[in-house]
Amino acid sequence: MTIRPIFSAMRRSASGVLLIALQVALTLAILANALYVVNERLREASTPSGVVEAGLLSLVVSDKAGDDTGAVIERDVQRLAAIPGVLSVSYVNQMPLSQSGSNNGFQVDPDAVDSTASAAVYRTDANVVRTLGLQLVSGRDLRADEQRLLSWSKPGSEHSPVALITRSLEAALFPGESAVGRTIRAGRGAPAIEVVGVVDGLVSPWGRTSWGGDPAHSVIYPQRMAIPVLGYAVRVEASQQDRVLGEARSLLQQQQPGRLVLSARTMDETRAERYRSERTVIRGLLLVVTLLLVMTATGIVGLASLWVSQRRKQIGVRRALGARRADVLEYFLVENLLITTLGVVAGAVAAYAMNALMMSSLSLGRLPPSYVGFGALALVLLGLVAVVGPAWRAAAIPPAVATRSV
Repeated sequence: MTIRPIFSAMRRSASGVLLIALQVALTLAILANALYVVNERLREASTPSGVVEAGLLSLVVSDKAGDDTGAVIERDVQRLAAIPGVLSVSYVNQMPLSQSGSNNGFQVDPDAVDSTASAAVYRTDANVVRTLGLQLVSGRDLRADEQRLLSWSKPGSEHSPVALITRSLEAALFPGESAVGRTIRAGRGAPAIEVVGVVDGLVSPWGRTSWGGDPAHSVIYPQRMAIPVLGYAVRVEASQQDRVLGEARSLLQQQQPGRLVLSARTMDETRAERYRSERTVIRGLLLVVTLLLVMTATGIVGLASLWVSQRRKQIGVRRALGARRADVLEYFLVENLLITTLGVVAGAVAAYAMNALMMSSLSLGRLPPSYVGFGALALVLLGLVAVVGPAWRAAAIPPAVATRSV
């Protein structure tokens, strides 16, 4: 087939051609970036927490009167452990994906002005590896005799001489080397902290890159905090977690006069709450993409139908001169392919321009070419499918009917 007649017809209908091409370009720009964002949000929502989530509960309570001796914590831990179905209990100042917690900068060089890496700071007890289901990959576990008490009424009591760190933080602080037996510091001039073990992973309470650090960077101190707000992690048999959660909530509520249970939920609920906004964004973007594709397909069908109506005489003449139905069908398919290709080229440029804006405003990475390629292929196929109906109707026009109707 010669392309020249197609270009000639496109020039005569330049406004319609540009309209469809611009619609394709806009759709491609939004489609590629939307799918990229959706994939990033799905990847983030599946971030491994580093803990065994099935059967893990978290409870947070607030006491009207704070206890600076640690006796309240010890009593809570003992009574929670006595609930049937409970396998292990630990005090924790924060939980992964809980969206509330603390962090600090860490370094190896005691004289360095700037920290090497930021990490979430977990203050807990010597039973935490079992309670959270952490995987110790090197070194040893924390010991009960290393546990410290941070008391609000006793300044200076917060130093912990040992800690566990995550594998990702080990790689950041000691590239290519083992951290076990080495010391780290929480800032310039801070006391040395010996790394006694490395766990495979423990994600931050935010589950995403924060404070310029990796979400998998975490430090675990064997240290309880005697403060008015107390948190507990409870490991239970997964089949009994709902029952145990209710009993634990009731028990903690009754332990102290004026106590308020601020939070009591499973790890599954914690994850669902953390990524609620991501799921909303994903649904919204998929809806927008679907509507855009429908609008683009509708536009192509409408314009192709208009052109078929306007070109009935031309089609009839071609059929009278020996053109087959396949030739007429091919004509409209090639014409649509050229228009879609024009839109795809412009859309690829627009997609990267849009991505540049999103990189600065939403902290996204650079748009991979595969998303543009997939979007372009999808739109080309969509255009061909959308034009088949009008093109088939055009090919079915008898020559005599077409020439008499104009």
